Amino acid sequence: MTAQIGKAVAPGHVRGVSMRSRLLGARETGVFLAFVVMCAFLALTTDSFLTVANLLNVGRQVSLLGIMAVGMTFVLISGEIDLSIGSTYALAGLGAGMAIVAGYGVAPAIALGLSLGVLVGLINGLLSTYGRLPSLIATLGMMSVIRGVALLMTNGEPVTVNTRNGADPGVLETFLALGQGRIGDLVPMQLVFFILAAVLGWVLLSRTSFGFRIFAVGGSPKAARVSGINVDAVKIWAFVVMGVLAAAAGILSMAFLPSGQAGRTGIGLELDVIAAVVVGGASLAGGSGSILGTVLGVLIIGVLRNGLVLSGVSPFTQEVMIGLVIIVAVAIDRWSIRSHRA
Repeated sequence: MTAQIGKAVAPGHVRGVSMRSRLLGARETGVFLAFVVMCAFLALTTDSFLTVANLLNVGRQVSLLGIMAVGMTFVLISGEIDLSIGSTYALAGLGAGMAIVAGYGVAPAIALGLSLGVLVGLINGLLSTYGRLPSLIATLGMMSVIRGVALLMTNGEPVTVNTRNGADPGVLETFLALGQGRIGDLVPMQLVFFILAAVLGWVLLSRTSFGFRIFAVGGSPKAARVSGINVDAVKIWAFVVMGVLAAAAGILSMAFLPSGQAGRTGIGLELDVIAAVVVGGASLAGGSGSILGTVLGVLIIGVLRNGLVLSGVSPFTQEVMIGLVIIVAVAIDRWSIRSHRA
């Protein structure tokens, strides 16, 4: 009897059980299992899903979405939301493209695009904090404002980056390599930038005091203020991070397909980005989420789209199924919040 009791409470056993409980209780675990099941199903039902070319293609296709999703993770965890990222994506990409066409080098063009992202993020942050506007309303208004600025900047005409329009051949080659290049003629540069953004985002969110403040502010702004955290500053920085990453994605998009139009580029992107982050386990109520979960959410959205294409599903049906995935993810998020409160 004593031996059995001793065995039941053995420290190593208890540690093992607690580690498994923490792992199985993590929201990322469920997302990962869903991703594995989806991949296994597609591997069994299609011939080309597991080919290196297709997997790298999926990686490239989700990269820009993933870069923006990393930024949205910071915003959602802080308890806010940003609906202006599609417009920011367009403004920064078109701005960088116009700079290249005007004869500027790659570095100044990128700096211009990223500066536009910083400016948009700063304005969104100020409106949502010191302006006391709900971020949903503030960024919804900014979505139209930024789109209008892009239309005014381009005169509503397409922007095409090529030597015929004035771009320097050497500068153009370097710029296009950012979006079209491959490392070792295999790994797309866009995927490399996504991985870098995810790693830097993970370090910032999980290994710095800023990350701790993001979670504290999203979990309880009042408690964060009492503990000495400048809540407004933290939220503004979250929006700035989002603005920079949306701008970076827009620049890479212009470098991949060097043509765009202010009235069309980036339309609806904000919904895909928010969906990926929520599917990855981030809460719309704030205070929870992770970069790992976001990466998995992005991969689920990408693999789902790729699998539907490989299976010959109609594009119209694809939109229905993606919408259903978003609804289910948000429903699970709300149910989990209610269960925790209960």
